[in-house]
Amino acid sequence: MDPEAYEQMAGLEDRHWWFLGRRHILSRVIGSLSLPPSAYILEAGCGSGGNLEMLSRFGKVWAMEKSEIALPLAQARGIGIVAEGELPNRIPFGSQRFDLIALLDVLEHLENDKEALLALSQRLTPSGYLVVTVPAYPWLWSLHDELNHHKRRYTRGQLLSLLKSSGLEVYTLVFFNSFLFLIISGIRIMQKVLRLRESQDLKMPPLWLNRLLTGIFAAEAYLIPKFSLPFGVSLLAVAGPATKS
Repeated sequence: MDPEAYEQMAGLEDRHWWFLGRRHILSRVIGSLSLPPSAYILEAGCGSGGNLEMLSRFGKVWAMEKSEIALPLAQARGIGIVAEGELPNRIPFGSQRFDLIALLDVLEHLENDKEALLALSQRLTPSGYLVVTVPAYPWLWSLHDELNHHKRRYTRGQLLSLLKSSGLEVYTLVFFNSFLFLIISGIRIMQKVLRLRESQDLKMPPLWLNRLLTGIFAAEAYLIPKFSLPFGVSLLAVAGPATKS
């Protein structure tokens, strides 16, 4: 992403409805996994570190980030060990393996998504989990994706095939950000048709609206991962080594 985008994100990650709602859902999903009491956790592509506190509730956290703008912002949070790194070939922390690897809205930024998943799968413990979120539906491609330097959006089938071909067994694959799907997809389609040159997605809405949107988005946590919603702006997958016992 552009340096300005990282700085903007750092200022909003603790308050904006999209980040708050997504973390609430992820927390419920991760809490449902059979992790050891002091799990070793890696966030691959942590950005400015907005997920580190949530992840630290489940164990000891390591994180990697390639952006020289975002990396010090994440390190300044003082949570876990945050180091410079890049997928697929520069994963730090030696030979350390992890009980949980979080790859949250990162895969769509990478030139070679399969190589990244192959590399991360080698860093999982035999009973470890990989939690992945990506934007859904190629037809939703808009200036939002271009401004955020996305390479692609995924169908459910594409993500499933990609995970399996990377030597992973898929336990959960669901849509999320579904309750607001019609509103968000309408905005994205308008951006595409009208060729709007500025994304308003990360602008802070009024307090009352931010609280409302947070509540609507976060409410999906009570359905996921037990119930698969039929559509959504994003996809969430939980996978693990195909030989996992």
